[in-house]
Amino acid sequence: MKKVQQGFTLIELMIVVAIIGILAAVAIPSYQNYTKKAKFTELVLATAPLKQAVDECVQSQGLGAGTPVTGCAPGSNGIPANPTATGMIGTIFTDPSGNGKITVTSAIGAGLVDSVNTYSYILAPSAVNNNGGVNWSTDPTSTCLAAGLCK
Repeated sequence: MKKVQQGFTLIELMIVVAIIGILAAVAIPSYQNYTKKAKFTELVLATAPLKQAVDECVQSQGLGAGTPVTGCAPGSNGIPANPTATGMIGTIFTDPSGNGKITVTSAIGAGLVDSVNTYSYILAPSAVNNNGGVNWSTDPTSTCLAAGLCK
C-alpha cells in the first residue's frame, strides 16, 4: 500500500513563516505612518476657524487684491485671542505680529499623533486674492512636511 502524505513539511512551514515575516516588516511601518497621518488631520482641520477669522479680518479691513495680510492679530478684528487646544492639539494660535500666520503644534503622548515628537503645521497667508479672500500655503518651516504628515 502507498502511504499518503499528511500535513506540511518543516520546510513548507518555514517558508510560510518567512513570507509572513517579510510582509509584516513592510506593513507595520506603513500602517503606523498611516495612523499618524490620520491623527494629524485633526490639526489640519483645527485651522479652519482661524482661517475663516483671518479671511473675515481681511474683508472687514477692505484690503485690496495683491496686498499682504496685516492687522489680523489675536484679540483684534475678529481673531480669537487664545483658542483652546484639545485632543491631538498641543497649541494653536495666530501670529501676534498681525500677518495672519496660523501655527498648530501636536500634543505629545501615547495615543496621540506621536508619543515622542511634536509636529508643527504652519499656514502662511499669501497676498489677498481678487475675490477679497486669502490664499493659504503651508510654511516650509512646518515640521510636518519633513515627517510626511501634511502637504
